[in-house]
Amino acid sequence: MVKQKTIKSEISLIGVGLHTGKEVKITFKPAPVNNGYTFVRLDLEGSPVIEADANYVVNTQRGTNLEKLGVKIQTPEHVLAAFVGCDIDNVIVELNASELPIMDGSSKFFVEAIEKAGVEEQDAKRNVYVVKDIISFTDEATGSEIILMPSDDYQVTAMVDFGTKVLGTQNATLKNILDFKTEIANARTFSFLHELETLLEEGLIKGGDLNNAIVYVDKEISSKTMDHLKVAFGKEDISVKPNGILDNLTLHYPNEAARHKLLDVIGDLALIGTRIQGKVIANKPGHFVNTQFAKKVSKIIKIEQRNYVPVYDLNKEPLMDIHKIMSILPHRPPFLFIDRIIEMSESHVVGMKNVTMNEGFFIGHFPEAPVMPGVIIVEAMAQTGGILVLSTVPDPENYLTFFMKIDNVKFKNKVLPGDTLIFKCDLITPIRRGICHMQAKAYANGKLVAEAELMAQIARKQ
Repeated sequence: MVKQKTIKSEISLIGVGLHTGKEVKITFKPAPVNNGYTFVRLDLEGSPVIEADANYVVNTQRGTNLEKLGVKIQTPEHVLAAFVGCDIDNVIVELNASELPIMDGSSKFFVEAIEKAGVEEQDAKRNVYVVKDIISFTDEATGSEIILMPSDDYQVTAMVDFGTKVLGTQNATLKNILDFKTEIANARTFSFLHELETLLEEGLIKGGDLNNAIVYVDKEISSKTMDHLKVAFGKEDISVKPNGILDNLTLHYPNEAARHKLLDVIGDLALIGTRIQGKVIANKPGHFVNTQFAKKVSKIIKIEQRNYVPVYDLNKEPLMDIHKIMSILPHRPPFLFIDRIIEMSESHVVGMKNVTMNEGFFIGHFPEAPVMPGVIIVEAMAQTGGILVLSTVPDPENYLTFFMKIDNVKFKNKVLPGDTLIFKCDLITPIRRGICHMQAKAYANGKLVAEAELMAQIARKQ
């Protein structure tokens, strides 16, 4: 089981926004489990929070832009890529402006800050979406395409083709996300001269200079454009190098443009909100296609989670049979509602019950149309969880289990005689002082039939 991670201590950086030119301070702070990546606007009343969620993407012009209830976050992709690349699950980002600082146009400084703050493991399982089928998205207008396919690891390949002499076809591949820091993090953003002219005329890239954006010169520079560039970048003289790049900037890699596109893919796909186990192939990626794909995958994950039914081999020898269960649980027929324990770890347990027509509760619960009572299903889930909490003491036969709380109970489908019930209980918080807080679900016939949040405590027999 891979556990979630956050940073050990808070750390701040100061820079300027690429498009606004305004100085901004950002602070990375440790976050609780299941927080994910969240942004806090300290400059606005109430310090509103915006989650890194693909569904909040409202604009992808010159970067990814999020908006929730009128509150905006601009260009978070380089920071998000750093979090994923540093294997971090939960971080709170506080900032005093809408746009994150561009720094040198890469994720390098954010990675360095994370490493300086330190990384610590948290007491909760990391949620990972394992890709089982190919998922794809195509932008018909541009021909850009992203494909996600099954793989043993999270891998990303970016293929770009700009159709210019100065920057043609390039590829970049990251086979192991842990290599992000050394292979991808320092790949800087880039632009073509013809794009730069438009941006300057529109009053954008006020925070740009020749050290945080690679500028590929794909056309002859007029004297008017040269004057604009000198003013924009605060340079007395600007020249074009033989490799077609403005001024004195040296490429980190021959394929730095493709590596930066790969960086953007990782940052934008972080908006899915769940770690991915699969291989991404992005052909001519951009923020629009990246975020549209993130929205599609996020929707697929939510649907699968809602309809997910775990599969177990019921023909295998169980971890515990009825005799072992009765040696642990104090319950006895007709109030013992589990027949087997199939699987168990420190944080979860899976049990099973064969529902027969001979059950005592069918005598009075609609004898002409027998349906298993919902309260019995909840009790069966609790007994399954009881096995987990009683396994933490050396003499479970000397303890009793008592309900403390039941929340968010939902009954989805009927359970009838002949059905096989599967109960899965996952800890919400670690077991402490004999108190077990868990999310319990019951399945039958390939469907979720009931779920509830349960809290119980074991107490020694008097």
